[in-house]
Amino acid sequence: MSGFLVVDDDPVFAEVLAGALKRRGHHAATADSSQGALERLREGGISRIVLDLRLATENGLELIPTLCALAPGVRIVVLTGYASIATAVEAIKLGAHHYLTKPTDLPALLAAFEHEPGVIPLEPAPQPASLERIEWETIQQALLEAEGNVSAAATRLGLHRRTLQRKLKKRPAGLR
Repeated sequence: MSGFLVVDDDPVFAEVLAGALKRRGHHAATADSSQGALERLREGGISRIVLDLRLATENGLELIPTLCALAPGVRIVVLTGYASIATAVEAIKLGAHHYLTKPTDLPALLAAFEHEPGVIPLEPAPQPASLERIEWETIQQALLEAEGNVSAAATRLGLHRRTLQRKLKKRPAGLR
C-alpha cells in the first residue's frame, strides 16, 4: 500500500481524488497549500504526491524542489487545468515524475506514477496546434521566464500588462 498526498486548493476535488485512491486500497491524505503539504510530508508515510500547478496564490512548481529534498525518492505527478509545454518541461526539470492535465481518470493518474521518471510520453497531435494554443504556449513560456511577473512577461511579449491579464483569463478551447 502506497501513501498518496493530494495537494490541491480545491478541497472538493482533493477529497474526491483521495476517496477514489482509498477505495483502491491506498492511504491518501490531502493538503490545500504548500505549508499543509510540507506538514503532511513530514508526518511520513507519503511516497506519491499529486500536485496542482496553481495553489490559490502559490505556484506548485516552486514547491517541487522542497518536496524532493524533504522526501528523497518521492514521486510527484503535477496535475493541472492550466497545462503548457513550458510548465511541463519546468516541472520535470525541477524533479516531478510526470505531468498530466485535468481532467484525467484514476487509471491514467496511477499509470503516470509508473512511467520512467522525467519522460513525458507525448502522442502526436492529430492536427496542427491552433493559433490560440500557440499563443497560450508563448504566454506561458514568457511568464515562466519572467518568474510569474505579469508586467515583465507583458514587456517580453510586447503587450500592455492589461492586455496580457485579459488573455490569461481566457484559455484555449482545448484546455477548458
